[in-house]
Parts: sequence; structure tokens; C-alpha cells
Amino acid sequence: MDPEVPAVSIVDLGILRDVQWKDAINSELLVTVTPTYSGCPATEVIAQSIREALHARGIAKVDVQTQLSPAWTTDWMTLQGRDALRAYGIAPPSARAPSADGSLTINISALLQSKAVVPCPQCNSRNTRLLSQYGSTACKALYRCNNCLEPFDYFKPH
Repeated sequence: MDPEVPAVSIVDLGILRDVQWKDAINSELLVTVTPTYSGCPATEVIAQSIREALHARGIAKVDVQTQLSPAWTTDWMTLQGRDALRAYGIAPPSARAPSADGSLTINISALLQSKAVVPCPQCNSRNTRLLSQYGSTACKALYRCNNCLEPFDYFKPH
């Protein structure tokens, strides 16, 4: 699970990029992750958690590598990850919308707006306002719902 948002897995967050046997003879597993941004303070915690989880499952040799290019994007989040964020009280990125086939497509009008409409994860009201471009972490903004008056983080699209 993500250490900063324990309700969403690193798979659903889209930061787990690849898992493959680096050396099948010596049973070394190579795990590649791309952090949400290059300065993410949780990167080492995530790498250590991956090692511990795999060691607990009998894989002794684990090499966790960080890949910065291509840069992580919220496009890599799964629909389950977005739902988990919402259930946890964090508004998921809203600059993209699901298409009829379930894939994500760019919502051009949201991208062109000077202020994105961010639905409240508590009451689903669209009557919200930006309080700060930075929330509990650099990848989130702080909003407040004008209906239920609850503050909430919004996972910024990037």
C-alpha cells in the first residue's frame, strides 16, 4: 500500500511499472517503480515495503529500481485506485473522464478551465473551492466543500 495514502495500493496508484526475474538462476527479482514525482519522500519507504513483502513470500533477492522517465502521470492510476482515493476522503484527479469503453480520455474543458471543478469526496457536491495549491503532500491541493463544509485533499492531475 502507498505509505501516504494507505487505502490505495502501489499497483492501483500506477507507480509499480514492472516486475521481472533479473536473474532466474540466482532467483533475483527486479521491481521497477516510478514515484509520483522525483522528490517524493515516500520512494524509499515504498521500496523497503516491496522488499519486505517479497521477502515474507520467500523471495530472498529483490532489486527495487526507481525509473524517473517517463515521468509518472495520474493517467496510470486505475479506476479502482481512483475509487479507493474517493472512499478514503481524497478527491481523485478530475481532469480526465472515463469513456464508454472504460478507458480514460482527456476532458478538454476541465483542462482549459482556470479552476477545475472538484467534487467533494464526502457529499459529492460540486460546490467546492480551492484553499491552497498544496495539501498534505505536494501532489495534492487543499479544497473545502461549500455544502458540507469539510476540507479535503484533491490529488492533482499530472
